[in-house]
Amino acid sequence: MSTDLEITAARLHRVRMPLVHAFRTSSHRKTFLDHILVELEDASGAVGWGEIASPSDPYYAPETVETCWQIAEHYLLPAVLGQQWQHPEQVSRLWAKVRGNQFAKAGVDVAAWVLWSAVRGVPLAEALGGTRTEVVAGVSLGIEPTIDGLLAEVERQVAAGYPRVKLKIAPGWDVEPVRAVRAAYPELDLHVDANGIYSGDDLDYLRALDEFGLTMIEQPFAPRNLLDHARLQRQVATPICLDESIETLDDLETAVSVGALKVLNIKVSRMGGLTTARAAHDRAQQAGIPVWCGGMHEFGVGRAANVALSSLPGFSLPSDVSASDKYYAQDVITPPVTASRGVVQVPTGPGLGHALDTDLIAANTVATLAL
Repeated sequence: MSTDLEITAARLHRVRMPLVHAFRTSSHRKTFLDHILVELEDASGAVGWGEIASPSDPYYAPETVETCWQIAEHYLLPAVLGQQWQHPEQVSRLWAKVRGNQFAKAGVDVAAWVLWSAVRGVPLAEALGGTRTEVVAGVSLGIEPTIDGLLAEVERQVAAGYPRVKLKIAPGWDVEPVRAVRAAYPELDLHVDANGIYSGDDLDYLRALDEFGLTMIEQPFAPRNLLDHARLQRQVATPICLDESIETLDDLETAVSVGALKVLNIKVSRMGGLTTARAAHDRAQQAGIPVWCGGMHEFGVGRAANVALSSLPGFSLPSDVSASDKYYAQDVITPPVTASRGVVQVPTGPGLGHALDTDLIAANTVATLAL
């Protein structure tokens, strides 16, 4: 199908949603999230939704909700309005001059993919080339006030059927919490995520994690510090996984070349959308590197896009696509993303495969823009 599409209207919705459980990483703690929903409409009236899932503060990445709004309003949406295109990969070329700003780009890129697949009458997963009908999900747990509190959280997620648990770690909250969880759950698929908080001086602490049979140690060092990642990988049997380090395909090529990773976390938001995320999946397959889909506590729009991406064949590890109700009492899509014993079904309806709860979106919107 080669019919041209033309985006004739675009809208941004800054939506604020409370989390059902406060979440703490090595850098900050959050009790609610502001994300920007992107709405693209073509000349026929068809609509595609995307989500800019940037954090509010510049701790995980340089972008914030405010910077994403500005970039989307002044650069990305003007670049796509009134332009004709036949495939979503062409849309990202329309803003090729804009450097960085991956979260902002991701929301518009996803909306274009959703619009295109909806117009064609196919599920987003099929449009991307997905082959799975279900995706195994894992959960990510933040830093808790006590080890007992952490164990209680792990117990809840294991009881819910999630086969993989990721623990956030930081200096002073690493070896002992991991030791306690591993002792309580000897067979659990367990991995840790540092969000880049350690330095090359902390190698002893990180090497000590090798005894716990972890599936991976994720992003121990700062994003551009690929050399220390490679050095640690040479010293431990546990696979090193990169997250924040990989924003572009060039980043991935460099990391592969220096031996800085054995696992790749592909995040749609961090890589500027489904277009680059799909290409990273293909390159990782060529390099023999297993991948999984990481999350940014997305609302249902971004979560459904992650599920679709995770249906691609290279996603051999559990992905962060757990049920909506783990994070939100009510989600912006209907039906919400659900999991049964840690497994999420890939939607079979056209486009996103979910309807949008526009009443809930309106009730939780703190700012809007229409172009």
